[in-house]
Amino acid sequence: MNGTPSVETIEGELLTPSRPPRRRRKKARALRGDDGRIAAILFGPTGLILIALVAVPIGFLLFTSVTNFNQRSLFTGEFDLVGIKQYTTVLADKTFWFAMLRTVLFTAALVLGSVFIGMYVSQMMTRLNNGMRYLVTLVMIFAWAMPNVASSIVWKWLFQPGYGVVNWLLSRLVIFGDMVNTSWANNTTLALICIWLLVIWQAVPYIAITLYAATLAADESCLEAAQLDGAGRWRIYWQILVPMIQPNLLVVTLLSVIWDFNVFNQIWLVSQGGPAGSTSTIGVFTYTKAFVSFDIGQGSAISVITVVVLLLLTGVYIRNLLKSGEDL
Repeated sequence: MNGTPSVETIEGELLTPSRPPRRRRKKARALRGDDGRIAAILFGPTGLILIALVAVPIGFLLFTSVTNFNQRSLFTGEFDLVGIKQYTTVLADKTFWFAMLRTVLFTAALVLGSVFIGMYVSQMMTRLNNGMRYLVTLVMIFAWAMPNVASSIVWKWLFQPGYGVVNWLLSRLVIFGDMVNTSWANNTTLALICIWLLVIWQAVPYIAITLYAATLAADESCLEAAQLDGAGRWRIYWQILVPMIQPNLLVVTLLSVIWDFNVFNQIWLVSQGGPAGSTSTIGVFTYTKAFVSFDIGQGSAISVITVVVLLLLTGVYIRNLLKSGEDL
């Protein structure tokens, strides 16, 4: 029949199909070649953008990290290759290690706070009626979509001494005394609390909506069976539901670690790393080195070290995830 490969029959042996005609093989190769060219054409603009906005800056970052590139180099173009000197200088700097430790601790506080509050809000959404759930979802989307620069400035106004709304409300409660003229940015503990609340407020909507969607996709029969067996709400949630949404929970936790480790705008706009550098995380420390002190070479080295630390943390996390048998 036309369009089917011919079959050769040999008495006493199995039927074996013969090779397809040479013309068909040429046509298949031509189609594959056309698909490759079409894919290259479609990927071309995206590839150029990725090269211009990702590959080139990363290459320049790696290059400047082994030079003494500074403010003079920006105007004269003169610089010297110094090898790993920038890295040894950074690793020998106690300020760098204090900033790294501060970043790790603050990141842990942010991730724990945002994930647990996001889990609570996602469960709260399952108990709301449709109208209230849509309203809460809309409010959270607006909070999450607001540019963090704009929200950070508004947040700083809320805590501003003299006319800040938060200071006025806290003073009305009388519990903390008169806080109208309290400057949150000039106190290490208060500044960290203010920044923590700001980042949590921005991070919770994404986590809550993601976990709420995962909760809706969970098998309700398991939850109903546990309820019939007499299990309480907390036990059902932690022993039944959380293992079911664990892949989604691990993904949002990993993303939170990466985002919170790189928090910069909120800290810089609220406290600028003060007072006396006590709220300076690794992002703020890198910025001050590269663009305040104009030691761009050393700032680049700090950035490379930060990327390596994040890759190691992410690699360990993904390795443990794969060992546990979960799908990415």
